[in-house]
Amino acid sequence: MGDEYGYEKERREMIRVQLRGKGISDERVLKVMEEVPRHKFVLKEYESMAYQDTPLPIGEGQTISQPFMVAIMAQSLNLQGDEKVLEVGAGSGYQAAVLSKLAAQVYTIERLPSLALRAKKILEELGYNNLKVLIANGTVGYPEQAPFQAILVSAGAPRIPPQLIEQLDEGGRLVIPIGDRFNQVLTEVIISKGRPIQREIVGCIFVPLIGEEGWPKVASADS
Repeated sequence: MGDEYGYEKERREMIRVQLRGKGISDERVLKVMEEVPRHKFVLKEYESMAYQDTPLPIGEGQTISQPFMVAIMAQSLNLQGDEKVLEVGAGSGYQAAVLSKLAAQVYTIERLPSLALRAKKILEELGYNNLKVLIANGTVGYPEQAPFQAILVSAGAPRIPPQLIEQLDEGGRLVIPIGDRFNQVLTEVIISKGRPIQREIVGCIFVPLIGEEGWPKVASADS
């Protein structure tokens, strides 16, 4: 791979240590994450930390997820390349960039306009043209484009949002952190014969999912 964006050595090391070393085995996910320039999605002051396995602030009390969590969420969706995917919680746009190289079409929703507009600008500059950034309440999904073959939620929810389940195709997968505001379990839901089958993947900590099917907005870091 050419060093088009810089940090090529750091990206290779991220793949070797933080992803393969922690059990990520999907070769398509590993290849894509070696290609997507995470440092372009972080704030300038954190650029040198972009390939460390840690979440980083992106403003508005939100974070870009650690590379391992981005990888395991993408791996859990088991994308084959022809899917229509919905992401709830665009944040920096990094996860959407990864998904866009694994699927046919990605819709990513962000409730905070400043983050959505920044993500849209970065994604357009980098040439990701099979995705659309929307400013909306993502907890109710995007019924206009349903059904989806995969839905990924990049924020912690108190329960599985029923409206997201309704927007999944047969055989579709939802990957979402479920728990309280401070600790969650990454959870996979697969629609099989019209019924949701649920399994737990790994413990995690995400910012809270705010909205109709998530947590109520509070006057704190969640605002």
